[in-house]
Amino acid sequence: MRIERVRLLKLRIPLLHSFETSSHRKSGIEHILVEFSDADGTIGWGEIASPNDPFFCSETTETTWFVAERYLVPLVLGVEWDHPEQLEAAWSKVRGHEFAKAGFSGAAWDLVAKRDGVSLSKALGGTRSEVVAGVSLGIEKTIDELLAQVQAQLDAGYGRVKLKIAPGWDVDVITAVRSAFPDVDLHVDANAAYPSTEQSFQTFQALDAFGLTMFEQPFAMRDFLAHAELQQRVETPICLDESIVTIEDIETMLRLDAGRVVNIKVSRMAGLTQARRAHDVTANAGIPVWCGGMHEFGIGRSANLAISSLPNFLFPSDVSGSDKYFARDIVEPPIRASEGVVPVPTNPGIGLTVDSEWMLENAGWVFDSADAAETKNAALLIGVAS
Repeated sequence: MRIERVRLLKLRIPLLHSFETSSHRKSGIEHILVEFSDADGTIGWGEIASPNDPFFCSETTETTWFVAERYLVPLVLGVEWDHPEQLEAAWSKVRGHEFAKAGFSGAAWDLVAKRDGVSLSKALGGTRSEVVAGVSLGIEKTIDELLAQVQAQLDAGYGRVKLKIAPGWDVDVITAVRSAFPDVDLHVDANAAYPSTEQSFQTFQALDAFGLTMFEQPFAMRDFLAHAELQQRVETPICLDESIVTIEDIETMLRLDAGRVVNIKVSRMAGLTQARRAHDVTANAGIPVWCGGMHEFGIGRSANLAISSLPNFLFPSDVSGSDKYFARDIVEPPIRASEGVVPVPTNPGIGLTVDSEWMLENAGWVFDSADAAETKNAALLIGVAS
């Protein structure tokens, strides 16, 4: 296979309900869509689901666009490949920039699955025809508003609710939610907001009494030692998210007993190839996983569905219906959940039709390698045949 053309489109879609974490509030999602075209005109789609601001990670929409256009596009154009791993080797010299790479990885997997006439789930080794979904709820202005949001999602059929927490929005909030909903599958996500102090340890020890499914990423991403200490003090399993960027991070977590659940985010781990490896490593170690989300549009959400169909995804994943977040998505049919369960697409590739015409009309930025004379010069500069 040879990729003959790459197109990038930056698209912003408003959220139906603004979403606040420990670091910021957002009212819309701005992601970059990656379109690969091979010699026979087959199209592969991927999504660079980076946040706008450098709060979850160091990447942003602007940095991923720069790396994608300046480095990744020249590295993939004209390269002979048969499997996504071979294409990913072409950009292995680029260090970091996992979100940018993930969009290109997704497009490659979609393209090869379409070539082989199989669903993305089957190409990855998925075994499920449907995935149990959970929802993630942000920090609200009041506890009463949060309780109303929880009730709305339970009424919609979702059985697992993840709540964002932060210093000052934790024990009292969970006390109220657990009192109102004593049986709901509930877990909390701190997004690394807590310092590794005795006060923080005591906060999570207090939360340990509420029968939560897990504590997700209490401390800073590289602070494996603090997570290991907390895991010794509490019964609730610790789940690592931001800490797990590479397979080596999983090995560190296992050696230190710094967590007993892993959130596999396709974007954070540089794409579907690495996400599948993470699934295999954790499965062999007896560590259950689930798929986290970045408020993906339908392209990225379908990739999350496909990876979530693998057998070691044992907790509900953040693959809820796109209608929970957006009035309009970029795929047809839109991803829907029924009683908290989402069917895994079975058509070739991501299994959904992408409305590229609508995206082009509404994109903020567009890059097309077919029109970019600079692409050839960039390829020569970084030592790639063009």
